[in-house]
Amino acid sequence: MMTSSVLRPENIILDLVAETKEDLINELAEKLNSNGYLHDLEQFKQDIWAREDQVPTEVGFGIAIPHAKSAGVKSPAIIMGRSLSGIKYSSETCNLFFMIAAGKDSSTEHLKTLSKISTFLMDENFRAKLILAKDSHEVVQLFANAEEKMVQVDANDKKYFGKKLVGVTGCPTGIAHTFMAAEALKNAAEELGVQIKVQTNGSTGIQNRLTQEDIDEADGIIVAADVKVDMDVFGDRKVIKTSVKNGIHHAKDLIEDAISGKGTVLNQGNNKLKEAKEKTRLKQPKIYSHIMNGVSFMIPFVVAGGILIAISFMFGIHASDPTSSEYNAFAAFLGTAGGSAAFALMVPVLAGYIAYSIADRPGLAPGMIGGMMATLGGSGFLGGMIAGFIAGYTILGLKKLLKGIPDSLQSLSPVLILPLVATFVTAFIMHFVINSPMAWINESLQGWLNGLTGSNAILLGALLAGMMASDMGGPINKTASAFGLAMFANHIYEPSAALMVGGMVPPLGIALATTLFKNKFSLEERNAGKAAYIMGASFITEAAIPFAASDPLRIIPANIIGSAIGGGICMALGISLQAPHGGIFVIPIAANSPLLYIVCILIGSIITACIIGVLKKPVNITQDNTSEKSGNKTVAIEIKAV
Repeated sequence: MMTSSVLRPENIILDLVAETKEDLINELAEKLNSNGYLHDLEQFKQDIWAREDQVPTEVGFGIAIPHAKSAGVKSPAIIMGRSLSGIKYSSETCNLFFMIAAGKDSSTEHLKTLSKISTFLMDENFRAKLILAKDSHEVVQLFANAEEKMVQVDANDKKYFGKKLVGVTGCPTGIAHTFMAAEALKNAAEELGVQIKVQTNGSTGIQNRLTQEDIDEADGIIVAADVKVDMDVFGDRKVIKTSVKNGIHHAKDLIEDAISGKGTVLNQGNNKLKEAKEKTRLKQPKIYSHIMNGVSFMIPFVVAGGILIAISFMFGIHASDPTSSEYNAFAAFLGTAGGSAAFALMVPVLAGYIAYSIADRPGLAPGMIGGMMATLGGSGFLGGMIAGFIAGYTILGLKKLLKGIPDSLQSLSPVLILPLVATFVTAFIMHFVINSPMAWINESLQGWLNGLTGSNAILLGALLAGMMASDMGGPINKTASAFGLAMFANHIYEPSAALMVGGMVPPLGIALATTLFKNKFSLEERNAGKAAYIMGASFITEAAIPFAASDPLRIIPANIIGSAIGGGICMALGISLQAPHGGIFVIPIAANSPLLYIVCILIGSIITACIIGVLKKPVNITQDNTSEKSGNKTVAIEIKAV
């Protein structure tokens, strides 16, 4: 169904009278009724409001698309309204409104039409033309022109217009990869003419959450995540399940696979799920994703606690100790909030969400209690990880054992039987088996690290920082990061400082290289380098990924060498950092020697930049000039992708 065939001039109101959402819906519905498209106005408005009560239909960019299937509709239609002053819809003020009326028993044509409208409205220029349109005939012509361009696209891409996908992205820290993958999927979808809604499972929680209606209407589903995602919501639908890195680097291929019907049914009741899981185990151990899921929930506690404690030290090293002459009541409050509260919760949260990753919600309580046992028993971070796995797999075993219990007891299982038995088993094993040997290992490791001096400290710092820079978010990076968090949980803060050097040097070194050696980079890369300064200073290593992907043999060795030297110097100087994330924003308050720490980062960045300048070849000047002449639009797209 062509949009222009159901959006008629008489159904376009360019000067809405309504000032509220209720008045708007009444005005649009009454116009449809007066034009003969409804035979029961009240029924139609009731169905429109029922849809709004589920999820408001504003879609961003100042647009709302109220729609419903209704027995009150005589013939399908679209009515458009425009308010230049804007109308507060739900959470935002909107200027453009498209109400879609479809019969109760109509096909999904109105949904396809909705997808088309949404695709057109993603274009900022198209929205501007609608705002500036002088009359209703000009609006109809704008849609007709847009659809004509759609028909004229390359035959390979033509079939994707009007298609709709949903996706989920998530990385262990939920900071950069999560949103980079979401942006990559959106950009690729826009290029292919596909409408996509991406849910991000980030550090601040789930954003842009998928509804059941989104999933039901989708032509395909993509999950690009390295943390646990609830797959049950997808039912028996096929899902493309991949890593968050593939979401960043192969977004277009993933979209084409999803549209072509590829994927696996991941519903737990399906036999194919077991086969998929077995294949997955052979390729990548599940232990990695379980640990990273726990770490992603633990990090906010680490950062908050570390910064609060670091601020308390500004009043004096012993300012939070009531017996010290330096005692300060506010410093004591900060020390309590950061140390006694936030730090005390780190290991229980880690263990709880490892168990949650394995066994869903029933594993949370036994895991957290096991993690607290690890804290009290001295086994710390490593003991917490073990507690999480014990709790999670105990729950899975109990679920199998309890499958045959009477229905009357099934309701008690998740709230009483499972958590009680799993907590007892986990606590018993932690107390009598795990804590003593793990506490000894922790103490030995702590003693070894505290005794590191000279060349040994330099080697450890260089190793950790070099690992951070090697694959920028991959397994080597995460292994180093997990080691640093384990030491942090044991109040050893020097490795955290070396690790942040390894995360900040690659983007800062590359950014510096694009400034010092402009002839070695294209215009797009130089512009991306400007963004890398900000991202690198914020400890977002992922800004270096596009450069490393385009020239790995030169960029990656430069990153590793510069980071290793900076990390080695950092450890040799005994610099510690009590907030393992945050970059330049936490260095002034969390580092014991902020100026020296910044010098270490600068040394590593300069070395990386110089190595890149020596290794890289100058770009083709003709190509660079051509790129520059192509206009700001291309450059803006490249920066956005980075």
